[in-house]
Amino acid sequence: MTAPRTVAIDERKAPEDCATMLDVRRGVDALDRALVTLLAERQRYMDAAARIKPNRDAVFDQARIDDVVTKVLTAAQPAGLSPDIAEPVWRLLIDRCIAHEFARFDQTRG
Repeated sequence: MTAPRTVAIDERKAPEDCATMLDVRRGVDALDRALVTLLAERQRYMDAAARIKPNRDAVFDQARIDDVVTKVLTAAQPAGLSPDIAEPVWRLLIDRCIAHEFARFDQTRG
């Protein structure tokens, strides 16, 4: 079993300390690299779900989708993330993860 990776974020200026667009872009690029690592781990959980779920009908679960979005919106508020960004981003992420999970389910179950 592999331990979860620690996500390192490259050195960057805090947004409020940025004085140039180069500073801003370096910060965004550093965060994007960290997000890729986190999204890859999330994808591996979808691979595990495809392996564990008993049948293809279990892949799409509207109640779970609603639960995830609710939890994200709850976490977004104290973090200062606009719900106008959080909700559509997570809904698209969930949609693509479900598509990935269906593909993995079909690959492993033939």
